[in-house]
Amino acid sequence: MIKCNECGYENMDGLDYCDGCGARLEQAGAPASAAAVSSEAPTGSIAPTPSPAAAAQPQPATDHPATDHNEAQAAEAAPEPAAEPAPAPAPEPAPAAAPTFKAKLKLVRGGNRIGHEFPLEPGNNLVGRWDPETGSFPEVDLEADDPEAKISRKHALVRIEGSKITIEDIGSLNGTYVNRQPRLAPGTPQDLKDGDEIIIGKTFFKVVVEPVS
Repeated sequence: MIKCNECGYENMDGLDYCDGCGARLEQAGAPASAAAVSSEAPTGSIAPTPSPAAAAQPQPATDHPATDHNEAQAAEAAPEPAAEPAPAPAPEPAPAAAPTFKAKLKLVRGGNRIGHEFPLEPGNNLVGRWDPETGSFPEVDLEADDPEAKISRKHALVRIEGSKITIEDIGSLNGTYVNRQPRLAPGTPQDLKDGDEIIIGKTFFKVVVEPVS
């Protein structure tokens, strides 16, 4: 018979576990180490729950210093973004080409100064009669050549642009005529060339164009 050391139950010889309590039975002559093994919990038993003090212990940090170090090195090695190029300066306007000719109006009939020439400048040349009260300061001033006041204060506009010369009536009372054609409609430029005849009021002019030497 084998007596259980745990509950004292008498078991039949040859049994490994007690029929009374299930504890492992010590065989006669078994070494002390076997007895120590028998006191262990059988396989499949529930592991002991850790004490509250153990649960309160701080958990080890989960940082990965090696990974953080590699990321820092990668950030340092990354190229800095290229600076945006400074805006290109605005191109300067090209200088106006020098005129290749000189133009003028030559008085040929109807005025007090037959043969007088009025030079024309590049750009706008107002034809009319000087009058500070109305703000009329014409480049071609016919105040002395219009005793009957047939020419308006602001009568016509002769414009030189590049190689082109035009004349335009700007709402005169008695009209503007080129080569004795119908009266020019106000605001409608008419091309001029050397030798053309212009009639303004009762004053006749000839267009003179001379090349610049």
